Amino acid sequence: QSPNKPTVPQEKIRPLTSLDHPQSPFYDPEGGSIKLVARVVIERIARKGEQCNIVPDNIDDIVADLAPEEKEEDDTPETCIYSNWSPWSACSSSTCEKGKRMRQRMLKAQLDLSVPCPDTQDFQPCMGPGCSDEDGSTCMMSDWITWSPCSVSCGMGTRSRERYVKQFPEDGSMCKVPTEETEKCIVNEECSPSSCLVTEWGEWDECSASCGMGMKRRHRMIKMTPADGSMCKAETTEAEKCMMPECHTIPCLLSSWSEWSDCSVTCGKGMRTRQRMLKSAAELGDCNEELEQAEKCMLPECPIDCELTEWSQWSECNTSCGKGHMIRTRMIKIEPQFGGTACPETVQRTKCRVRKCLRGPGMEKRRWKEAREKRRSEQAKKNIDSEQYPVCRLKPWTSWTECSTLCGGGIQERYMMVKKRSKSTQFTSCKDKKELRACNVHPC
Repeated sequence: QSPNKPTVPQEKIRPLTSLDHPQSPFYDPEGGSIKLVARVVIERIARKGEQCNIVPDNIDDIVADLAPEEKEEDDTPETCIYSNWSPWSACSSSTCEKGKRMRQRMLKAQLDLSVPCPDTQDFQPCMGPGCSDEDGSTCMMSDWITWSPCSVSCGMGTRSRERYVKQFPEDGSMCKVPTEETEKCIVNEECSPSSCLVTEWGEWDECSASCGMGMKRRHRMIKMTPADGSMCKAETTEAEKCMMPECHTIPCLLSSWSEWSDCSVTCGKGMRTRQRMLKSAAELGDCNEELEQAEKCMLPECPIDCELTEWSQWSECNTSCGKGHMIRTRMIKIEPQFGGTACPETVQRTKCRVRKCLRGPGMEKRRWKEAREKRRSEQAKKNIDSEQYPVCRLKPWTSWTECSTLCGGGIQERYMMVKKRSKSTQFTSCKDKKELRACNVHPC
């Protein structure tokens, strides 16, 4: 909860958890330990009223404040806190022979005495002035330190700032750049020599009474006394009345929360609750605290059974006579999931019977009879043609063509082609002939 809405009675201080409140930045509906977000290290650099970094204690402090760019990454343990390295010293050799130079740092704190801290000195080979290829006349300066306070408490005054030599030229020359700046400053332009500078008001103290009428106070401090030496007339304490609940009421006394109930479902999303009891008698005072809380809970997904459409109509029988079958189908609307019931059959087949097919010895005799009569009629046609067209000679009939279908009734054809056509105009009917007959009449 927000510190602006404290609990009544106030809860004891306890470690935060990931399930304290949904508005908490550490809230996690799955619970568990709070994940590390950041580590903050606080170092006091001055007491209240003191000015920082105006006169450094030693060269290490200067480097710590002014040379962050020279900070090097190393394997120094986190429990060892150092200042930054100082500038390199002059080379021990004044000639072009090899020498060495030194830099150092200060151990500010050792947080764990069992962990050793590395050395505070570092050495590097070097040569005398003028022996290096690098420019030895460069003067390295620090950034400017923050401006000092104005020299007056009101009106126009002056302020200054400084900087330091980080690295003198290796050729031994002096740095000619300025190390101090001064400028004018104005404080409280409309003030008079008797003006008093104060801080902003602090937060209000708690009410002096736990019930009924009381008083609360807030304070501020004097930042700077008048320049003329007179007394500061500004008030540093302010008080006003405060009203607490009527004194005849009794604070709401509640028991601790019970354990969370089981989830309201056996699978999927549900709710769980917890309760607490009112210890004080309700008629002795108003108690608006909630006595029951509910939150969502999640269990493994519920099984989803297979779901099918309705059966279709039965199809027609697959035969035109005799015994056959017909089918019907249905479609899957929802596939089974999470261990749900599997899908049953989606196709059903049943027997069907149509009129009897014409088969047997009687049918065979009938077919032979029809074929004999057909041959006779064909022979009669030949005789008529030979009598009617004595000079129109025809070739014998060709073989029957293949049946146009495999079942259900098809057609076969055969042809008689003219062998010799008469030149006489009276025999104009002498032409090719064609015959048709049914075939594969059995049902499919």
